[in-house]
Amino acid sequence: MNAMFAFFNLGPMEIVILLVVGVMIFGRRLPEVGRYLGKGIVEFKKGIKGIEDEVEPAITRVESQPSETPRAPQKVAATAPRFDDSPISKS
Repeated sequence: MNAMFAFFNLGPMEIVILLVVGVMIFGRRLPEVGRYLGKGIVEFKKGIKGIEDEVEPAITRVESQPSETPRAPQKVAATAPRFDDSPISKS
């Protein structure tokens, strides 16, 4: 349990105190607060999923379309210059 609250550096006694204060503040409305908190988390997850669904097709659409259409191999012209490997003699 400490690993979950390690970011806030809270010990077990501080967590108990926060829970007691939370029960004192919310009292009878605690189930209602929990319900609204749960609905908020579900709506947040739906929003994140909607964003992922919008971004993912755009990425796959860009990846699936080649930027340049492939061309067939071309033949080399018969009149292409040829280079000799013979050394050049200086006169």
